[in-house]
Amino acid sequence: MSFEVHAQGAVHTFDCFECAIQMMAPICEHCGVRIVGHGVETGRRWFCCAHCARSEGAAAIVDRADIPAQPGAERPVRA
Repeated sequence: MSFEVHAQGAVHTFDCFECAIQMMAPICEHCGVRIVGHGVETGRRWFCCAHCARSEGAAAIVDRADIPAQPGAERPVRA
């Protein structure tokens, strides 16, 4: 079984998600990891997280790591 990814006018065929990620996912310009998920873009540069973006001078980028959880916003615990 295989699947196709259509991007920027090209068609790529893959047999697994790992291969697609290795070929298609952007690379963090600070630490070099493949960005799987949202990532952070600033000034046409891509980073895997706000920490990496700030390390490269993007001072306005923030994340929620240091913000305490709001009451009632906790995720339910599943048994």
